[in-house]
Amino acid sequence: MKNCNQCGKCCVNYSDGGLSATKSEIEFWEVFRPKIFDYVRDGNIWMDPQSGKQLQRCPWLRKVVNEEKYTCDIYFDRPDDCKHYPITIDQMVKDNCEMLEPRDLLQTKKAQKSLDKIMLDSRPSGY
Repeated sequence: MKNCNQCGKCCVNYSDGGLSATKSEIEFWEVFRPKIFDYVRDGNIWMDPQSGKQLQRCPWLRKVVNEEKYTCDIYFDRPDDCKHYPITIDQMVKDNCEMLEPRDLLQTKKAQKSLDKIMLDSRPSGY
């Protein structure tokens, strides 16, 4: 399994309503990160502050100029849904994740163990 190359597929695939934030994350943003909180409506994230409608793309996702790479403007304050991704090899296959290598598809249990090791610092224990 390769390291993440910041292709942005996960952000693009899930940013149009496929992500959620916990009540405590939303409360944190309201108090300490009001610019992030501006994009929250009724517990839903990445809502247009003017219209209240779901945005089609995360407002914090930025394409690196002249590269096939993305960055996150709120990386350290992003929701747990983002921090914990990817969870399973099946999810990565579905999302066409570029971390996967051909051998990972042939040995999915081994690949899952590699993924779990890579994501150890990003996920709470028990995942």
